[in-house]
Amino acid sequence: MESIIYSFVSLVSRLHQYFLTWNDTIENSFDDKQLHFIIIGAFGVGLVLAIHPLFLWLSKNNHTMVITFFYVFTVILVLTFAIEIGQGFYGTGTMEFDDVRSGIKGFLTFFAIFLAIRGVIHLIMRGGKSVSKKKNKSKDSGRSDYF
Repeated sequence: MESIIYSFVSLVSRLHQYFLTWNDTIENSFDDKQLHFIIIGAFGVGLVLAIHPLFLWLSKNNHTMVITFFYVFTVILVLTFAIEIGQGFYGTGTMEFDDVRSGIKGFLTFFAIFLAIRGVIHLIMRGGKSVSKKKNKSKDSGRSDYF
């Protein structure tokens, strides 16, 4: 995890330097904040154009839990880094990548447990659905949208 983060930071640093050099080469007078505005804005829209079709496909194929996972995982990742940065800034603890790794492992473990429980509930409901369908020929599946 630590090597991935360092690789990502290195890549971002090289890209940042590239855009600063490019700005100087074409003799634009964009300052750093204006470059951030343009590049992050364009990158964000590029991500929307790339990810939106994927999420549409996932939702049409009844994979909304995958969308939920992506969103929550992103929030957890940002939150764990914010906590570590806050600890370093305010001196309330030490900034360690192991803490980030532990937090993410905790989320993944709890999410796996949640999925297992959800799977069992779905199996039980499907079993009950087939039995009740045979007896009552009911259209009500008893399925909860929460799980």
